Amino acid sequence: MVRRIVTGEQDGKSVFVSDGPVANTHDYKAVPGFQTTLAWATLQGIAPLPHDGNDPVVGIKSVVPDPHGTRLLVVQFPPDSSLDSADFDPVAASAEYAAHLPGLAETFEPDGAGMHRTASVDYDIIVCGELWLELDDGEIRHLKAGDIVIQNGTRHAWRNRGTVPAVMVAVLIGAGTPAAL
Repeated sequence: MVRRIVTGEQDGKSVFVSDGPVANTHDYKAVPGFQTTLAWATLQGIAPLPHDGNDPVVGIKSVVPDPHGTRLLVVQFPPDSSLDSADFDPVAASAEYAAHLPGLAETFEPDGAGMHRTASVDYDIIVCGELWLELDDGEIRHLKAGDIVIQNGTRHAWRNRGTVPAVMVAVLIGAGTPAAL
């Protein structure tokens, strides 16, 4: 579970507004080991300061931000081998993605290969484990903890070819519509 500490102001002095787990965390039943946490959001670049104490991720309509908006997303990827199980139900997984990753789930191509693109510039930081980033030309990069990817609205897929879960923190910054979406 992700712990989120939020600061703000009260009577002109900085204060801790909240400190605890993020309510918008989901452990996927259809994809055991897959977990997403939408930790923060700004709308069209508007981040009123000081923070008013409201949780900006409650009631969010899309994980993909509007132009100039932002999202802070933490994703735990289970090993790809977990999808090889005879019990894996891709229809149930798609329904769960749609329910908990609105706006992002719709960007995934219907063949189930995980390829997608968003109208955002993403700063992706591998926190632990290993991931493989695949681009649409078939080229792949192996990523380890500490590696950073700047994803510029291009078609891609994340893979975990390892044997342990991998965690990535992604800052999505809303941009214009990518060409040839």
